Amino acid sequence: MASVTVSHVSKSFGDFQALSDVSIEFADGGFYALLGPSGSGKTTLLRQIAGFSFPDSGEIRIGGEAVESVPVEKRNIGMMFQNYALFPNMSVFDNVAFGLMVRDTPRSEIKARVGEALELVRLSGYDERKPHQLSGGQRQRVALARAIVFRPQVLLLDEPLSALDKALRLGMQVELKRIQREVGITTIFVTHDQEEALTLSDKVGVLKDGKLLQEGTPRELYERPRTAFAATFLGDANLFNGIADDGELALADGTRLRTLEPLARSGRMTCAVRPEKIAIVEDSAQLSSDSNVLEAELEQTIFAGNSLSYLLRHGDTSLRVFAQNRAAADLQPGQRVRLAWCSADTIPVEA
Repeated sequence: MASVTVSHVSKSFGDFQALSDVSIEFADGGFYALLGPSGSGKTTLLRQIAGFSFPDSGEIRIGGEAVESVPVEKRNIGMMFQNYALFPNMSVFDNVAFGLMVRDTPRSEIKARVGEALELVRLSGYDERKPHQLSGGQRQRVALARAIVFRPQVLLLDEPLSALDKALRLGMQVELKRIQREVGITTIFVTHDQEEALTLSDKVGVLKDGKLLQEGTPRELYERPRTAFAATFLGDANLFNGIADDGELALADGTRLRTLEPLARSGRMTCAVRPEKIAIVEDSAQLSSDSNVLEAELEQTIFAGNSLSYLLRHGDTSLRVFAQNRAAADLQPGQRVRLAWCSADTIPVEA
C-alpha cells in the first residue's frame, strides 16, 4: 500500500486545459473520491496517476517515488474501468488471473490468489462462468477482483457504479467500502454522483474546469463549502446574494442575515444555507436569539414519502426547505410563511 502525492500537475489537449495546477495528497490506506461534473478533469487526473498519459508539468509520487514519466505497465496500480473491460471469451478465473499471468506469477500461486480474490468479492464457485452468464453486479465484482488480485499499491476506480441500477448501486457501495477496509489499499475513485462521494469516501476532492476547488472530509465539504458551486454540487443549497454590511449580509429587500462569524469584507457576497437547516415557524417562541428570519411565499410542496420538500420564493430568490413528513405543517400554495435557521448555518461562499 502507498500514499499518492500530486503536486502542481497540469495537462492540456490542444487548446483544452484539462488540468490546471492541481495539487492533492492521498494518504496510505484511505478511500478518496474525485467529484465533479463531466469535463471537470477528474478522469484525466486519474489517468495521470495510472500512467495512461503523462502531465505537461508537475509531479506525481506513489509511495514517495516520482512516477510522472513511468509507463503504466511499470506502476503497481490496479484499475477498474467504467465498462469493466472483461474478456468475453475468458472464464471468470482467467479474467481475474490475467494480471498475474502477464507478471509471470507461478501457476500454483495464481490459483491461490484468484481463489482469495473471488472469495473477497463473494464470487467463490463462479470460476468457470463467462461474463455473459453473470449479472451486472457480478461482472463488476469480477472486474474488482482482477484489479486487486496482484496486490497493487493503489486501486483506481473510474465511475465504478454508474452502469448499475439504483438497488445494485446501493448494495455495491456497501461492498466496495467493506472490501477496501479488509484489503487496506489506498483507493481513489472518480464519480459525478454526490451520494457516492459522501457515502464511500474518507475524503473528497471537488473539481471544476480542471481546477481543484476544495478537498476535505464529506462532512467538512457539506457543512462548510467554500464556493457556490461546491455548495450546490455536493447536495442542495439555498443561495442568498446581497451586500456585506457591518458584518451581516443585507438582502435587496432590507432583510439582514447573520453568519457564523461576522463578514470580514465589504461588497457583494453570496451565502449558502442547506434546506434541512431551515424550519417553517408559526410561533415566535420557536425562535432563538441567533436565528435568521425571513418571510417567503410557498409555491409548491413535493411529497417524497418520509419527507416533504417545500419550494418557496423570497423576492427574486428561489428557496427549498426539507421537512420530515410526520412533523410537516399543512401549507397551501400562495401562503406566506416565516422561515428561520441558526446564523451558524449561513455559510459565506465564493460566487
